[in-house]
Amino acid sequence: MPSYVNVDKCDGCRGLDRTACQYICPNDLMILDHETQKAYNQEPEQCWECYNCVKICPQQAIEVRAYQDFAPLGANVVPMRGTDSIMWTIKFRNGNMKRFKFPIRTTPEGSIDPYAGKPEPDFSTIKGPGFFNGGRKEE
Repeated sequence: MPSYVNVDKCDGCRGLDRTACQYICPNDLMILDHETQKAYNQEPEQCWECYNCVKICPQQAIEVRAYQDFAPLGANVVPMRGTDSIMWTIKFRNGNMKRFKFPIRTTPEGSIDPYAGKPEPDFSTIKGPGFFNGGRKEE
């Protein structure tokens, strides 16, 4: 089910030009209504249910109705972001709650070198066949 914004909780990220949910949405679906200062999903049918907007919202104003394989019918899924982890709270229709805590990352931010252990690029062979890390076979 697509994401939706609880307008009672949304503050439009305090009137910034771009809200947190606009910044994070991989499909550019979230938009800020400048008249009401509330965010909304402009094309719900295009939502990927990735939960990025839900996790980043500082007011916890965005929700996604979870699928039954993730949470039972009628349950509510609410993440609470910390500096090192996310606490997922699932509220069931009967009032029961379950919480799950997962680390956000396992390495310090900015510490990963994606090119570590890879060969330096050879720009003279850039138009030839081959892959970045596979090398080119000589005939």
